[in-house]
Amino acid sequence: MKKILVSTALLAGVLSYAGGFRVSLQGVKQLAMAHTSAHAEDASVAFFNPAGMSFIPSKLSIVAGGFGASNKVTFQNLNTLQSTETDNPMGTPIYAAIAYKPIDKLSIGFSFSTPFGSTIEWPNDWEGKEMVQKLELKSFYFQPMVSYKFNDWLAFGASYIYARGKVNWDKAVTQFGGELNIKDEKASGHGYGFGFYFRPDPKLDVSIAYRSPVDMKAKNGKATFKFPSASIYPLLGLDPATGTDNFTATLPLVEEYTIGLTYKITPKWLVSADFNYHGWERYGRLTLDFENAPVGNQADPTVLVSPKNFRNSKTFRLGTQYAFTNMIYGRLGAYYDESPYTDENFIPETPSFNTYVVTGGVGFKLKQFGVDIAAGYAMPQARDVKNAGLGFYGQAKATAFYLGLGLSYNPF
Repeated sequence: MKKILVSTALLAGVLSYAGGFRVSLQGVKQLAMAHTSAHAEDASVAFFNPAGMSFIPSKLSIVAGGFGASNKVTFQNLNTLQSTETDNPMGTPIYAAIAYKPIDKLSIGFSFSTPFGSTIEWPNDWEGKEMVQKLELKSFYFQPMVSYKFNDWLAFGASYIYARGKVNWDKAVTQFGGELNIKDEKASGHGYGFGFYFRPDPKLDVSIAYRSPVDMKAKNGKATFKFPSASIYPLLGLDPATGTDNFTATLPLVEEYTIGLTYKITPKWLVSADFNYHGWERYGRLTLDFENAPVGNQADPTVLVSPKNFRNSKTFRLGTQYAFTNMIYGRLGAYYDESPYTDENFIPETPSFNTYVVTGGVGFKLKQFGVDIAAGYAMPQARDVKNAGLGFYGQAKATAFYLGLGLSYNPF
């Protein structure tokens, strides 16, 4: 009975901060050009490659921005033809960065961003309610960094990453007419990043960057069971009054390799391209260790191991910018983002799709100030869901769009 109550399948995606939805919204100007990275006009380059700070044309640069991200996922059971659609709230990723040159060859900076996270909300009574009803995931990256410019065409930069994360997950336990909530608000991890930024010719920028894995550790997670009768709580080793138990888990936010370049075809027109490689393969399984509840699947009955079977993935990006005047800039882009898992490993907690995205935007420069507006429309490819481990079959589709507003200030 206990293993039916909380099975491997039901907990498969509890802490999937990185479950295939790396949120590429760390710069409004960058999003307008397919979220390409080799742009060193202001401090927004700091997240992408700390070495780029050395090529910012001003001594001090400050940027901040935010997005509205809307998405819907639809699942259809091909046997019953019943269709279910999520009712997700608007996501609001934000970012901010500052870069400063205390001396000519040395730059220091700080970047704040939200590179992983979303909220997915299915109807409470949908057919997958025992897997997920609502899952809210958030991550926050804090990155102090430094860059040194060796000469006019080469710089090296490095950053330290401190990450914080939150998860709040609701699901149904229909066998007992109850619910389960998994929650942790203090997951944390550490990592680093480094990169080289090249300008071998005034027309060409090249960015090569690496961002390390970050092992997000939930040390004081809380699992809360709610049943019509509390008599089952002691049988599961739960707090008899509240139905709660503690758990720990470690989830890897995987590494990312990026190669980007920007070429100025004319003084007014530039083209950018990026290649991203994501090391999702190290996310092969998720282990949760409960304090008392014997709901696991290992020799130790409190340890639950869930296979994830992720694979490495790639993203291809192409963008362009044209300066209509010294104050007005137009931008366009497109990119293709691979899903890190197959149809056989699809999970509704963190749905992921092979996705084409088109982007665009405009920028305005007013002396030291800059205002950027961007939009993106995603076209996820439909998936034939065949997850035998979850007993989950059907077809999944999704739509998504993004709007962003960014501000920059280069005073001197």
